[in-house]
Amino acid sequence: MEENQITLDNLGKGSDNPAFSSMGEERLCEECDGPCDETKEERRGEGKGRFSSYCRKSVQPASKAKRFCKAYAKVLRRVILGLLGVAYLCYLIAACWLDFQRALALVVMTAVVVVFTCWSLFKKHCGAKVLLLLSPIWKCFRRSWLWLKWLLWVALLGGLITWLALDTARNPEQLISLAGFCFLVLFLFACSKHHRAVSWRAVFWGLGLEFILGLFILRTTPGIQAFQWLGDQIQFFLGYTTAGSSFVFGNTLIEEVFAFQTLPIVVFFSCVMSILYYLGIMQWLIVKISWILQVSMGTTSTETLSVAGNIFVGQTEAPLLIRPYLADMTRSEIHTVMTGGFSTIAGSVMGAYISFGIDAASLIAASVMAAPCALAMSKLVYPEVEESKFKGKASIRLPRGEEQNILEAASNGAAASVGLIANIAANLIAFLAVLEFINAALRWFGEMVDIEGLSFQVICSYVLMPVAFLMGADWADSPLVAELLGMKIFLNEFVAYQQLATYKKNRLSGLEEWDRSRKQWISERAESIATFALCGFSNFSSIGIMLGGLASMVPQRKGDLASIVLRALLTGTCVSMLNACLAGLLHVPMEVGDCVTFLSTANFSSTSYTMYTCCKQLFASSMLDNGTLSFTGAWAGLAEGVQCLTQCCGHYNHTTC
Repeated sequence: MEENQITLDNLGKGSDNPAFSSMGEERLCEECDGPCDETKEERRGEGKGRFSSYCRKSVQPASKAKRFCKAYAKVLRRVILGLLGVAYLCYLIAACWLDFQRALALVVMTAVVVVFTCWSLFKKHCGAKVLLLLSPIWKCFRRSWLWLKWLLWVALLGGLITWLALDTARNPEQLISLAGFCFLVLFLFACSKHHRAVSWRAVFWGLGLEFILGLFILRTTPGIQAFQWLGDQIQFFLGYTTAGSSFVFGNTLIEEVFAFQTLPIVVFFSCVMSILYYLGIMQWLIVKISWILQVSMGTTSTETLSVAGNIFVGQTEAPLLIRPYLADMTRSEIHTVMTGGFSTIAGSVMGAYISFGIDAASLIAASVMAAPCALAMSKLVYPEVEESKFKGKASIRLPRGEEQNILEAASNGAAASVGLIANIAANLIAFLAVLEFINAALRWFGEMVDIEGLSFQVICSYVLMPVAFLMGADWADSPLVAELLGMKIFLNEFVAYQQLATYKKNRLSGLEEWDRSRKQWISERAESIATFALCGFSNFSSIGIMLGGLASMVPQRKGDLASIVLRALLTGTCVSMLNACLAGLLHVPMEVGDCVTFLSTANFSSTSYTMYTCCKQLFASSMLDNGTLSFTGAWAGLAEGVQCLTQCCGHYNHTTC
């Protein structure tokens, strides 16, 4: 034991306690006459047992809670949804109680969601029983459908003719738009691939739905207010882009440079659309719209779904909704997919056009109305002659995005827009430069034969002028509308909308209509017609985008895609023109207010369209007889007439001045 004693010398030399060394431990074990390994294992086992027992006790409440949640998952889900529903109902009641007019939009949106939710629950739980009960009535209806169908068509046709006769009696110029509408339909029928195979059900239902949508949006008070409100909200919503773009680029660049003013809107809109896709809201909306079109028009689920998707997304994004089915689709169905892409614009670039000053309500209406019209005209130009694998298929389930959370969805949406922005910027630089070169070359050739001012726009204004007139534009406005159509078809709609925004800005600023021989703006009616006519990706530069996008999804069908694309481009162009004809047919001219009151109280330091209109009315009311100035109409006998006439002459030229 003396060897094992600890001395101060040993400690000073740094010696350790022998009992804690491996040799000391073995000696202690020998002295204890016991197996050392077993003792150590027992101690470790006891420690581990106590620790695991403590862990089990500590996690027991969490395990019990987890088992409870699994056992009563449905009940808990219903309770949570019920509580959220009650909370939202209380919020809605409070909002309506404080200001019902302010909360009207919230009430309408809530009602729409409730109706669709109730319908889904009803169809899920009671649909089969109701169908069984109604089967005798359905059989009777099908037996009578042969004569009932013709009776219904005659009644609808008679009602339409009567309404058109009464409506166009007040504005006969609307008949020109009606004639243009009929001419375009007949032209597309003449271009049909298989005249005898045309499904007239799809054609008439599609045109009927387009007309009903146009009538609701452009003529009824609820439709006008709803789409005007929607357009205003989108404008407010897009205004939030300034918060991000001003931080990155600064206020000066945003206010003065087009790229920094408009293109960030594409980023913001793309980000929002990606979030809506992740949440499943866009899929739900697209499926509901496609179901209405499919049931009424008798088209297949795949082509209808793609066309419905084109209302919100672009020509290459919408086919992604049906990507697994593209390889098995017929040529007619692929033609419909292409036509839907050429007939509409993407929501992201719509935001850019709204930022130009284009009417948001008209752009939204044009996109919505284009969907049934695109389906109808596609089936007129390229009817179905093959047996579709998707005929009779009720619907297709759309998957959600692959993102893990909403932040990843927002980030992916913003990143995906970078390519789109680069494409827009590159196209604008290239096409505007090419347009300037073409105009310079045409001016040079024109000067050789003493033709001044020859340009691409002038050529388009002469070639497409009859088309613009048939759509409903006044003869004086037709050259400018034809120029816009030429820009859209041969360049792109971005350039055309920029020019249209310039015309609109000139009109609202109250500039003179004519600057020598050049019109500076077009009428409100022509603006509305042009807005609908330009709303689509149907231009020659889009052919490459369409073929590249679809060929990457179904490379084995490149030949079919190439043989169909030009026919689809023609159909898509005519769809936009048909929408424009309908806009011209349903356009209601705005009435001029009380010009006497307006001019008497107006500040003539700046001009506006209302001032220009009222000054024109004042010029028309003035008469100069033997050096004496007098007024007729509303201005007769008013002392303010001379003063207002003097102010108007300060801004506008007229023989009276």
